[in-house]
Amino acid sequence: MAQTAAVAKEPKVPRRRSANPRTLPYLLIAPAVLLMLGFIAYPVASVFYYSLQNYNVTKPWRNGFAGLDNFTRIFTEDDQFWTTLGFSAQWVVTQVSLQLLLGLALALIVNQSFIGRGVSRAMVFSPWAVSGVLTSTIWILLYNSSTGFSRYLADAGIGDYGTSVLSDTGTVFWAATVAELWRGVPFFAILILADLQSVSKELYEAAAVDGAGRIRQFFSITLPHLRDAIILSTLLRAVWEFNNVDLLYTLTGGGPAGVTTTLPLYVANTGIEGHDFGYASALTTVAFVILLFCSIVYLRLSKFGGDHK
Repeated sequence: MAQTAAVAKEPKVPRRRSANPRTLPYLLIAPAVLLMLGFIAYPVASVFYYSLQNYNVTKPWRNGFAGLDNFTRIFTEDDQFWTTLGFSAQWVVTQVSLQLLLGLALALIVNQSFIGRGVSRAMVFSPWAVSGVLTSTIWILLYNSSTGFSRYLADAGIGDYGTSVLSDTGTVFWAATVAELWRGVPFFAILILADLQSVSKELYEAAAVDGAGRIRQFFSITLPHLRDAIILSTLLRAVWEFNNVDLLYTLTGGGPAGVTTTLPLYVANTGIEGHDFGYASALTTVAFVILLFCSIVYLRLSKFGGDHK
């Protein structure tokens, strides 16, 4: 009896309260959200803030609130903005279209079974591991009029000695395009090949039994299966190509005569060389709105993630 009374008098240990199931997910993602706010939201907000300011470190007496003056200047006074925006559109359409076609072709080839397929895949994907500055350095050497392939073409009677495709306004665009294709095609090949691996072989066997050839199988089975992968990869690559600075800056510097100056490169020159950070921020804001609008329209029209029927 005494033992029972002693046990009965022992204080109850309070139970530790578990986290509310509704708030637990938010607690778990809170560290990631804080990091995103620190590394993404704050810089973006700073750009929006400075876009409304006159902020030129070489002319501090003119610094201050500008309102919408920078944006008015962009759309009504700055002809170079429209020129660089037009070239950016040309650059993005050309690059994404060619990279998609060549990447799709490479993915279909290395997806087949043949001797040395592993080595072939490594060779196809290796340019993607090279940085933009190193890529441009390689192609500068290849395009060099004294040591590059133009010298050997001149030896064969094609072209003249001492000519450089990077200094000619008629050839510089395609010269830069080839250099960027060398680096960008593996991106599409990697994503498309990864999606090709998930296509069931039974579908192709059933189609072959029904008499469908390779071309019919490609358009009826392969291409519909790759639909979402193609939409996502083209969108990502379009954004990256629009924001391309490293390769064009080191390969051509935006020249000759500014014919290869994209909008982001114009922003970089305005901010870094011109020290006009307020106007550069306004240009960045306009570029951000253009990219956001085009991305939303593209996803809407392509019905990404929707029913394929």
